Amino acid sequence: MTVIGITGPTGAGKTTALRTLESLGVRVLDCDAVYHALLRECRPMRRELTDRFGAVFNGPDLNRQKLGRLVWGDPQALSDLNAITHKYVMAELMRQIEDAKGQNLPGVAIDAIALIESGAGDLCDTTVAVTAPKEVRISRIMARENIDRDYAAARVAAQKDGEWFEEHCDHTLSNDSTESAFRATCLTFFQTLLYHKSNLS
Repeated sequence: MTVIGITGPTGAGKTTALRTLESLGVRVLDCDAVYHALLRECRPMRRELTDRFGAVFNGPDLNRQKLGRLVWGDPQALSDLNAITHKYVMAELMRQIEDAKGQNLPGVAIDAIALIESGAGDLCDTTVAVTAPKEVRISRIMARENIDRDYAAARVAAQKDGEWFEEHCDHTLSNDSTESAFRATCLTFFQTLLYHKSNLS
């Protein structure tokens, strides 16, 4: 079973790549979904967050605004938040990967925009950056979320550029064409990655 890390900036086409992997029988693990599930269900993580940041939960839910005010602009607080949450997310990813190994799946894909920074990339056999030109990404975000260009451009500017993802990943899928064309590219690439790895070297 191959563990594939998928990352890249917003608007590049990660969703298309991940849907292609699912069509090939690969289980997708969404790091954001794992994180939010742990916030709801993992008492040890909730206890550590409360011990470090005070009353950050309103009943079962995280008070995002309060936590945001506590960590943004405070590098040490943000580092502490990441240290607490990343270890639980990593442990859960490892558990789900082991579970998948027992189900005879061709692979598992870890979907994370912070795949490299969080350390989740270390769980992967290979990592793939999904990239697209900046202007293409801005246009896609505008259409997808019905927002103006300035806001979309600010979203793009706030993230690492495509070159960073390319430099830190084993492979790159460039998505500067239509969705159907990119889907075909993904299908060929992932079939080769899962079943004929030597052809990618």
